Amino acid sequence: MISSVNPALKMVAILVPGVLLSFSFDIFTPLAYLVFTVAFTFIFSDIPIKKWLLFFSPFIFLALGFAWMTVLYTSDNFAGGRVLFEFWWFEVTTGGVMVGISLALRSLCFVALSLMFILTTDSTKFMLSLMQQFKLPPKLTFGILAGYRFLPTFKHEFEVLRQAHRIRGIGRAKGLRGRILQFRRYAIPLMANAIRKAERVAIAMESKGFTGETDRTHYHEMSIGKKDWTFFASIVGTFFIVLFASYQLGYLNIFGRQF
Repeated sequence: MISSVNPALKMVAILVPGVLLSFSFDIFTPLAYLVFTVAFTFIFSDIPIKKWLLFFSPFIFLALGFAWMTVLYTSDNFAGGRVLFEFWWFEVTTGGVMVGISLALRSLCFVALSLMFILTTDSTKFMLSLMQQFKLPPKLTFGILAGYRFLPTFKHEFEVLRQAHRIRGIGRAKGLRGRILQFRRYAIPLMANAIRKAERVAIAMESKGFTGETDRTHYHEMSIGKKDWTFFASIVGTFFIVLFASYQLGYLNIFGRQF
């Protein structure tokens, strides 16, 4: 299962094709890799299809917007080919359409890879793996984890403050001045609570012997095994297989240069 893969190595495995895809300007390469990414996600994870579509579907419209703007404003280096139609001062060419579709597919590939990582990765394990495998400083690691844990409490405290204001007859502010005053009413008590919690966490960590040294033992040991390298080889290796197939079929286009 993807969720059991070492998060740090998973991040690298997803970043490699994500970065290299940005150099591809043909349609076949991102389309083939998008199909593989989606299929791989559903086969080797337990992500509900409805949940995945809920996150993925808004980006389809965003990708269509990217494609349309690219078609209209394609640079001269990519706007070759036959003119399909004209309106106002725009000329829509076959080259511009190809680049626009390629950009949309690349964007969807980035989204699919990101969802694979986000929906199958535990944030605590991810930070621990960065600390143990990538030698991220413990002070930074535990600081990020503490801040991440505070986010749900901030939301709860904000709701409590808003309900307390309503009970006391303070309604929603109107106008710019009213909104600024309302922001101050919420921000000051939230900031005070945040400072108190930060002090408590700092005292608790010091009382348990936390010094921030890199040479330390870990209760949860994160390791990289055969399963993790298999995942890495599957994600990265398939990308290069797709590149090779695109080259053999004559579709591969790197920055407008056909191979």
